[in-house]
Amino acid sequence: MHRGITVAAAALLLSAVAVVGAATLGPGNGTASSHREAPLVAEDPSADLTDLYAFRSPDKPNTVTILANVIPGEDPAAGPNWYTFSPNARYNLTIDTNGDARPNVTYRFQFHTKTGPFFLGDTAQPYTVTRVVGHKEQVVARGTTPPNNIGPRSTPNYRSLAAKGVVPISGGGSAFAGQRDDPFFGDVGAIFDLVAIRKGTGNMGGGKDFFAGYGVHTFGVQVPIAGLNAKNGIVGVWSSVDRRKVTTRSTSGARNSGAWIQVDRLANPLVNEVIIPTGLKDQWNGLVPWKEGRFRQYYDSPILAAVINKLYKLGAPEHDRDDLVAVFLTGVPNLNFTSPRLAELLRLNLNIPVTKNPNRLGVLAGDNQGWPNGRRLDDDVIDIAEQAVGGFLKGTKLPLGDGVNGDDRNPLGSFPYIADPQSGFDNTKGK
Repeated sequence: MHRGITVAAAALLLSAVAVVGAATLGPGNGTASSHREAPLVAEDPSADLTDLYAFRSPDKPNTVTILANVIPGEDPAAGPNWYTFSPNARYNLTIDTNGDARPNVTYRFQFHTKTGPFFLGDTAQPYTVTRVVGHKEQVVARGTTPPNNIGPRSTPNYRSLAAKGVVPISGGGSAFAGQRDDPFFGDVGAIFDLVAIRKGTGNMGGGKDFFAGYGVHTFGVQVPIAGLNAKNGIVGVWSSVDRRKVTTRSTSGARNSGAWIQVDRLANPLVNEVIIPTGLKDQWNGLVPWKEGRFRQYYDSPILAAVINKLYKLGAPEHDRDDLVAVFLTGVPNLNFTSPRLAELLRLNLNIPVTKNPNRLGVLAGDNQGWPNGRRLDDDVIDIAEQAVGGFLKGTKLPLGDGVNGDDRNPLGSFPYIADPQSGFDNTKGK
């Protein structure tokens, strides 16, 4: 059984990955998704999308919930300038309702920042939600984020404070924005140590959830399914962040001007992280989903499959991966297929009823409400992705997994579902 990898083998592997990453496409003019996976956006945490979720609401199944998270690795005790949304960015949730991979409905969040008292920052941010349909824009919600969970003296009765952060959307539905527990779970400390697996090559437990105790900032909507008029009941969803094209810095601060440009995007989990080569990650973040065809070779011949085989000799198929093209770029036939047009979207078939007893492995375990049909908070996307890349949909069923099977905090029973963040006073990160 594999227990480690020699320095020479590691060097060989990294060289091979570097060569693949340099092939065909060079870095473009696009600016810099999930948990610091692209070089440019890693320097811009408040624009760094970490995860996107889309699912039929379990307690309101006639609605769909779409949630996006930004700012990876928020330490709960991060004063005096706690984490906040950027007032100089636009945060977008975009929905394709007719299968052409183009925007039909966008919910756009924009935030303001208030000056805090004394030496402390004020983390309660007023914001607007604008619905964009074609060229028509309408402000459909106004709210204020609940403050970050600082501690029992500053933010007592936090559950009550956070509940007040849910606001109505004009025409039906609800919106929320504010700090949350990071619902993503995984042993990324092992994964990025050359795809190390702490106990053998299977999901045998014993993994360490790196994200336990950390927070993120969430923006999201819960809207009626009927109002989307989705073709065949299937939608494609992605999130993005925009900034002004020019930032000028001086002794008096920074000034932002020029057109809005996309600096980050995210749909399916782990795409930019493990499918797109390092040299192309910033370009990928600056492009729209329907231009994904230029990256098809990295889905057809995934780097991760080659890495798994080099490390563990498991025989994962390395080429002609039409199964991964379907999962990420067209939708899976008889599940959530939209069209042959290649576009990296999180596709959700809204006709499939809410699962009473969800399985963390989603579609791979016969639970068609789970990823890659949308994504729920409890879906174990690392295990699903590793097994899918290992060839599960082609009949190669490898027992891959990181040994972390769930989040450290249970989700809430109602929108926005993601658990409250840990307080700074109770921070478990220090000793």
